[in-house]
Formats: sequence, structure tokens, C-alpha cells
Amino acid sequence: MADLFSSDDTPPKHSAAPRPLADRLRPQHLSEVIGQQQVLGPEAPLGVMLASGALSSIIFWGPPGVGKTTIARLLADETDLHFVQISAIFSGVPELRKVFEAAKLRRANGQGTLLFVDEIHRFNKAQQDSFLPHMEDGTILLVGATTENPSFELNAAVLSRSQVMVLTRLTHEDLAQLTERAERELDKTLPLTEMARFALYEMADGDGRTLLNLIEQIAAWKVDAPLDPEQLGKRLMRRASKYDKSGDEHYNLISALHKSVRGSDPDAALYWFGRMLEGGEDPRYLARRMLRMAIEDIQLADPQAHAVALHAWETYERLGSPEGELALAQCVVYLALAPKSNAVYTAFKAARAAARKTGSEPPPKHILNAPTKLMSEQGYGEGYAYDHDAEDGFSGQNYFPDTLPRTQFYQPVERGFERDLAKRVAYFDKLRKQRGG
Repeated sequence: MADLFSSDDTPPKHSAAPRPLADRLRPQHLSEVIGQQQVLGPEAPLGVMLASGALSSIIFWGPPGVGKTTIARLLADETDLHFVQISAIFSGVPELRKVFEAAKLRRANGQGTLLFVDEIHRFNKAQQDSFLPHMEDGTILLVGATTENPSFELNAAVLSRSQVMVLTRLTHEDLAQLTERAERELDKTLPLTEMARFALYEMADGDGRTLLNLIEQIAAWKVDAPLDPEQLGKRLMRRASKYDKSGDEHYNLISALHKSVRGSDPDAALYWFGRMLEGGEDPRYLARRMLRMAIEDIQLADPQAHAVALHAWETYERLGSPEGELALAQCVVYLALAPKSNAVYTAFKAARAAARKTGSEPPPKHILNAPTKLMSEQGYGEGYAYDHDAEDGFSGQNYFPDTLPRTQFYQPVERGFERDLAKRVAYFDKLRKQRGG
């Protein structure tokens, strides 16, 4: 996948062939790269590496159009390494062998090789492993680029020999600086109002290459007066939001939605809900996740939340999109504003842990049925107190194994309906102590 200012086949500077604006504006030095100071700054990881002259293998992780390829090219220039670029989409084992053999010859002649691998996460485990010996003996300096989380997509061995550097979406300030640079190159000012410029940056969505492509289109228009945002919107299509229903962004956004609901912020929750729908997410997936939120983060603080989530899901199934999405949106707001508790979740985990530890302890005999004479002779059911015959319908007997001390796993919170449950827990605990249970 192409990145900011990158091109696989750069025409010679003297060529008469037309060059895209992004290619013409490609930085010639690292100091000209816009943004990414968290990586390139004097005290940032890459800045420190270059200053010390000790460059190691690197994995650039970030969205498209933020400068991964550009920075890799400039690193080769800064360190006098031969730059070789391959894409994991189009390369296989035969191509890798040729690259490694050429790098060995270059090294024998006194020059190192910076091998830039775009979309490195698309290589399988065996292909990724093939880099290791050449990284270790210095034949290549590997610089990989990925839009996916390296922790999940790259081999641990490759990661252990590389430093992961995170490149971020370009800010509006970065995009404004890039626009000024483009206007100087084009020797003209874009026919846009200030608000339309802001709308243009929104359309680019943090992607520098997208911005330059849009600018190139706008610069060719013949207009009599600056365009406002509405006029601009009619002439240009907004860039599709970055969203992969099976990739890293999918999990990032559902995490943001879940945590916004848990944090009782209905506005943020609606925003992330809308983001996922706009990205093409299946509303049924969102309905299922909201049901999980109800039973994980609300629980008995509001028992109705479970029913609300189920009913919203059922309503969507009956109405479909887009009408049914409103039911899901209502559910998002209800869950966000509901009182929160994870007391049952905590109690369940603790009880499971205790069960694993004492899994062979039998129940006390007085609560076991005795359907046979032998079992009666063994004391099964002896001394059992039928709770409905007891005062207040509560016998206070012990139901834990005889060898296991009584443990309070469930500790209700002082929120919502669990306030009432906490009172019931305290009431039965008091009676139990009075009756020796």
C-alpha cells in the first residue's frame, strides 16, 4: 500500500512525464517530513538512533498516508545504505532470495542494504523467519511497515530484533502545513474559504497522500469565488473512514464503545456506535456486544438492562436497517446511564477459583437426598431443615462443604438495585449468625 509521498517508480527529475503532486512534494531530508515528531524529534527514538549512528531494524506501525515509506527512503539516504523496497503483497520466497543474495554481494563490496518491506504483516511465519539470519549477520537492515498491530501480526523473533515505532494520523495543523507547501509548489492559492479548508482536512482524515490528491483536483477547477464547505462537498467525495471489520481498527472501536458505556458517557458511546455503523459494521454484532455490556458491567445494579438489550436486538431483527438501528441507539444510551456493577462477575470468578481449589469436597450430608436405605444409613438428609417451615422462611443452615469455611463471594455495590440486594445479604447474614448457620 502506498504511503505519504511514496512511489515505487519515481520518474527521473529531468523526465517530461507528468508527476503527481505527492511525488513532487516528497521530502528530500528527514527535517522536511511533516508530523511524526514523536519518532523523528531530537529526543525521540529515531532521532536518538541517527544521532548516535546506531540504526537498528525498525517496524513502522501506522495508518496509510502518514509517511512510512518516505521516512524509510530518507533513512537510507541519511545512513548511506542502498534502498530496496518490496511489498509483501507481491513478493514471495523466490523474490526474497534474490533480494538477500544481492544484499550479500553489496555487503561484500562494502555497502549495506536497507530493505523496506511494505505490508510486512502479510508475510506468513516462514517468510518472516527468512529475514532473521540476514538481520543478525548485518546483511540487511530491515524496515517494515504495517497498518496492523505488530503484536498480533508479526513473529516474536522479528519483533525481538526490531524496534516498533508508532506513526500517527496527521493532525489538522500538519495538514494545513502540507497544504501551504502544496500551494507554493503549485504557485496558486486554493479557492476555498477558511471553513472549506477545515472541511478539506476532515475529508483527508489524517492521510497526507489523500489530501494532496484532493488538492490536485481542486487546483484544476476554474471557479470565480472561494468555495464554501457545502460547495466543496458537492464537488468532492469524503474519504471513507478507516475501518476494517476484521482488523485492528474493529477492535479499537468496539473497545472505545464498550468503555464509553462502562464510563457512563452516553454521548461518547453514541459517537463510537455511529462510527462503527458508518464503517459498515454489522448491527447484529453491535447488538450482541451490548448484551454483553449489560451482563458484564451493569448486572444486578439494573436487572432491566439485560431485558433492554435483548428487546433492542429483537426490534432490530424485526425492523432491520436503518429503522432498527434507532432501537440499538436507545439501548446504547440506556446502558451508558444505567448504574454499574461487576459484583456478580467478581463473585463468579472467585467462586470458580475456590471450586478449582477444593473441587473434590462433598456437600454436607444434611443437604443430600437419601433415595435408598443405604444412603439413609449413611446419614444422607439427616438433620435437614426445610426452609419453608422455618421462621421467616430461612433456616440458616450451612450449605458449604463441612471442611470449607463460609466465604462471601458476592458483595453488592451501593448503586442501583444492588443497594436493595446488599440489604438482603446483610439481613440473611444476621439471621444466619443468630441461628448458628
